[in-house]
Amino acid sequence: MALQLDSLKMAIEALERSLQASREESAGLSDALRETIRAGVIQNFEVAYELGWKFIQRWIRDNKTPEDADHPRTRKELFRMAARYGLIADPLPWFEYGDARNLTSQIYDAKQAAAVYAVAERFAADGRDLLQRLEERND
Repeated sequence: MALQLDSLKMAIEALERSLQASREESAGLSDALRETIRAGVIQNFEVAYELGWKFIQRWIRDNKTPEDADHPRTRKELFRMAARYGLIADPLPWFEYGDARNLTSQIYDAKQAAAVYAVAERFAADGRDLLQRLEERND
């Protein structure tokens, strides 16, 4: 059964648009507005990351043996499996994305926001790559 990837595609595109806006519009804006744009980038990262790992999980469940589908007990195992199946190039950055995502749901301050924003910038390309690989294998 083919995965309906529209929500992942929209989330990746929203992240890319917000990153672009943050790069283009940062000069001349008030600190409050820059902070709001950064918060939008972080929110879009959260959504795209969450959808990304959930679509990886769904793809494995739909396309691999029941033993493989039941195997990943943690997200790290899931990302290792996704790399083995060619859905992502390398699981290590995805571990970092997960750690950054966890930060956003705990303590939120300017230093953490800057760190998560930097991770979101790196994630955008990997999220786009995941989407393309899922589209290629979506049957």
